[in-house]
Amino acid sequence: MYFIIIIPILALLAWIIFRKKSNVETSQFQKLDKSLQKLLSSQVNYYYNLSRDQKKRFESQVAAFLHKVNLEGVGTEITDLDRVLIASSAVIPVFGLGDWEYSNLTNVILYPDAFDHAYQFEGNGRNIQGMVGTGYMNGQMILSRPSLLKGFSSASGKENTAIHEFVHLVDKSDGATDGIPEQLTGKEYADPWLKLMHQEMRRIRDGKSDINPYAMTSEAEFLAVAAEYFFEKPDQFKDKHPELYQQLSEIFRQRPVKGTGFTI
Repeated sequence: MYFIIIIPILALLAWIIFRKKSNVETSQFQKLDKSLQKLLSSQVNYYYNLSRDQKKRFESQVAAFLHKVNLEGVGTEITDLDRVLIASSAVIPVFGLGDWEYSNLTNVILYPDAFDHAYQFEGNGRNIQGMVGTGYMNGQMILSRPSLLKGFSSASGKENTAIHEFVHLVDKSDGATDGIPEQLTGKEYADPWLKLMHQEMRRIRDGKSDINPYAMTSEAEFLAVAAEYFFEKPDQFKDKHPELYQQLSEIFRQRPVKGTGFTI
């Protein structure tokens, strides 16, 4: 009789101990080093303008990303600044989505310069700044350091290559990179969003839009290009493209203003 009672008690105690240990381990890797926090404050305007509580959550998500995803330099060494900027690029688009994880990403590979379709960063024909891998490169992202740094500099304008590539991953999370992130919007919003995209594509073609013409390449590229603008120059984007701003606010569940993220 006693034996039957003791077994469930021991099992419960073991579960409590394991859970506490797991929580401790989780909190350890979700705590960001002070040196990386300083880089966030000095290099990432989005983070700098967040509230105190939002900053803590942003730091935790940056730390969790760095714990889960491997960063590798090819022809270059990964620096703390690289780590902060890559992780921030990952967190910014999904900051309004709770504890989002990039289940379709295992490695980010950093190159010292632009590269070509054969993933070479030396020689002629190198014009790619970032890409999400497919086929045997599935689960990989490649970025060039110059484009990564430029995206967080005062010279970035409406562009941020790393954010662009992470938006592709968000889009891809439903199984298709098609410009319609159904996990975030729901299928019922697909047609209105497509209609708005195609309307703006025609405006770009006719020279009546300030959105980068690369957005006309496909619906997937339109989403990524518009998202760059949305996060880099939110006030300007809201003023010039109020309908797109509203749609992207609903997709990413935040309303950035002057580089600040507010979840909705």
